[in-house]
Amino acid sequence: MNKHVGLALVLVGLSLGGVSSLAAQSDNPFVGRWALTIPGGNAGWLGVTQEKGYLDASLLWGGGSVLPVDCVFVADQELYVIRLSKVERKDAAGNVVRTQSFPEVIRAELDGDTLKLTQTVIRRNGTGIDEREFPGRRIPPLPGKPDLSKVKFGAPVVLFDGRNLEAWKLTTPGAANGWSIEDGVLVNKPVQPQGGRHVSYGNLRTVAEFEDFNLKLEVNVAQRENSGVYLRGIYEVQVCDSYGRPLDSHNMGGLYSRITPTVSAEKAPGEWQTMDLTLVDRHVTVILNGKTIIDNQPLQGCTGGALWSDEFKPGPIYLQGDHTGVKYRNLVLKPVVK
Repeated sequence: MNKHVGLALVLVGLSLGGVSSLAAQSDNPFVGRWALTIPGGNAGWLGVTQEKGYLDASLLWGGGSVLPVDCVFVADQELYVIRLSKVERKDAAGNVVRTQSFPEVIRAELDGDTLKLTQTVIRRNGTGIDEREFPGRRIPPLPGKPDLSKVKFGAPVVLFDGRNLEAWKLTTPGAANGWSIEDGVLVNKPVQPQGGRHVSYGNLRTVAEFEDFNLKLEVNVAQRENSGVYLRGIYEVQVCDSYGRPLDSHNMGGLYSRITPTVSAEKAPGEWQTMDLTLVDRHVTVILNGKTIIDNQPLQGCTGGALWSDEFKPGPIYLQGDHTGVKYRNLVLKPVVK
């Protein structure tokens, strides 16, 4: 075990004792937002903040939500990020007999606006450690809010005409395809075999890629259904049955785990709902069923399930299809013209 990992694991003991962050130096060069390409090639994100001499950090690791880490500190001009995962030990009857916490250490070396990161994890069977390297890049500061009244949009692009799917393809070639057209409606039916092995269904994306735009669509989710509309392939606007729930960033129309709607505007499950989505200069506006629920708010980084973490390259519209059934129709995009 090298000296870096040794130091990190000693300080893991402090985090287990309740320390969530350690005092940091002033003018810390690691403070900021970082786009990551995590091991395996998926998108990730790291946000490091400093207040009153203490560091905090949040991490997005592929899918799911942006979550706070258990401990973050700087030592020998390197950043250490520590996450703890709980593993349950069960007996032959399936009863939990013990719970263990396994630390994961991410060490980052800084070179200008790039990070060289190393992930170190303890093998669950206790036989050693595994290390993997991956890169990160500093995300440039967000610009001010764009004046949407001055933004010019081009001719409408019909993304789905109700007749064919020639303008679409799966994000993962070879995945099971639950998408089809029924009476002019784009329908996803990810049917799972009873008692059989779970089938992984594919997400659907446009062949064409876009930069900034306005996108209008209609969507129908039944009870407990869940999907999502990804803008430029990296920002997920949540689509789900959240009727009657308290406000949350995981609700219908929210930017998944990023931005919470200011008001609830979703309809009951089974009803057609309208979405009017505008993405300009890394700011997003969401109008759900005629109500503005997110008003020109800044995007801090990609969301879980993003195709990549680079926020400056063109990308597709993609529809999440690996969760449950969902229906879409009347998808029309107007690109921003300069």
